[in-house]
Amino acid sequence: MEPLNQTVQFAVMTEIEFTSWHKWSESPYFDLKSFYETFDGGQSFAWDRHADYIEGRFLKSIFRLRLENNRILFSIPKTANLETEERSLANYLAIDLDFESMRDSLPWRSDSILKQAIDAYPNLRILRQPLSETLLGFLCSSTKQIPQIKQILRLSAESYGETIIAPFKSLPDWDRLAKLEENQLRNLKLGYRANYIKQSADFLKENPDFLSKLSSLPTQVAKERLMQLPGVGEKIADCVLLFGLGKMESFPIDTWIEKILIRFYQLEGYSKKQLQQFAFSHFGASAGYAQQFLFSAARSESIKI
Repeated sequence: MEPLNQTVQFAVMTEIEFTSWHKWSESPYFDLKSFYETFDGGQSFAWDRHADYIEGRFLKSIFRLRLENNRILFSIPKTANLETEERSLANYLAIDLDFESMRDSLPWRSDSILKQAIDAYPNLRILRQPLSETLLGFLCSSTKQIPQIKQILRLSAESYGETIIAPFKSLPDWDRLAKLEENQLRNLKLGYRANYIKQSADFLKENPDFLSKLSSLPTQVAKERLMQLPGVGEKIADCVLLFGLGKMESFPIDTWIEKILIRFYQLEGYSKKQLQQFAFSHFGASAGYAQQFLFSAARSESIKI
């Protein structure tokens, strides 16, 4: 009888009521491809696609989003505060940043590969994600595909997160993770990453202001600090800087980006450090934005590598 009771309980819990679709006057302009790629293209692991909307959560917020006339409509749980959640969404989408000017400042006029990538996702944006969740997500990401990372984070929330509105739970914060044993983390399908997350959680417990101080630091200093954390190499650090701290000059180099730089920019034999130096010199202060265009185009095979 126990499995039946659990099934019934879950069915009751899922009867969460969402509001009707709200128009959002501050919504950025999106084409459909750029909309999906922004939320579900590798910079965030918090969103899942449904028939005509996406659903996701960050911190204590839960959203359903869809496009109408190239603008976002959103729906939230009926018990949530509309004004508070609208502010949260505005911050998450960094609507205070001028992405159009940022995109125009990139060297696409003289760089046909970058132009091809931008043309594939012309309204792509960089999300301003919660730093603690960004760090956790990318620590889980090593050698994993996006669906696998989502599965790990979903299981982490279900196992150790706080209930937002049943059945939705937030990701466990670093204080909660510090209370877990490594074997408990391994049960979340983390494999060897469990050791890194356990050690990082212990470090952050001993240094409670570590993450909050990063935003005020110069990018390179913040990167060096992040790399003090177990399991955080250059690529993960750059992802956290770009997607969790909004350091737009940060240029994460994964396998795809490395192949693009070597093949299309004739950088054979360059070290990772030299590739980073080229990226900042060529793409400028918004190099991380350029990286996301290139990454998305490679991921979707809009650029063949």
